[in-house]
Amino acid sequence: MGDHFQILVDLDATPEEAPRLARSLTDWLVAGGIVRAERTDCVLGQPLGHPPGPDWHRAVAPADADDEPYDGLAVHTGRTVFTGGQGDAGWARCPRCAGTVRLHTDAGDHIDEAWEPFGRAIDLWATTGAADVRCPACAATVPVADWTWGDDYYALGHLGLEFWNWPPFTDDFRARLAGRLDGHRTVHIQGKL
Repeated sequence: MGDHFQILVDLDATPEEAPRLARSLTDWLVAGGIVRAERTDCVLGQPLGHPPGPDWHRAVAPADADDEPYDGLAVHTGRTVFTGGQGDAGWARCPRCAGTVRLHTDAGDHIDEAWEPFGRAIDLWATTGAADVRCPACAATVPVADWTWGDDYYALGHLGLEFWNWPPFTDDFRARLAGRLDGHRTVHIQGKL
């Protein structure tokens, strides 16, 4: 069975602006009744989160409105490597040339020599906030945080809204939420533990 989550990650928020943006988004979600202002023990892996509000159903498709969320929202500010939980990214795509690096074989086996520079760079970014990967297609040195990943499995950022055990959000709700981020790029990760 497991626990499911959805994370909206702001790819462009700086460490300095992430707390302000997090407050703004949380205030908007509370004002809309999507989550409650009080914080309780309602999220996995964090001490406190915001439980679902009385109008949580406005964020999901009508067909899913009977599947009431039973956990809440964790707000992450600070350098974080967000992942999809179970599984892994099948590929990484260079933002400069759109060249794709396969990270798994058709049989699902890890391609160690392809993954190794990405794994090193992700670890370095998590520690220092900066790391690059050389694209094998165009030879450009590209920040690892700028690469895109198969199934939006990874996102590296300083702001993430992580909703635990909610029905899938509508595209409209995700767009309205992302629209409150000063034009920043976002990634929507869906995963399971």
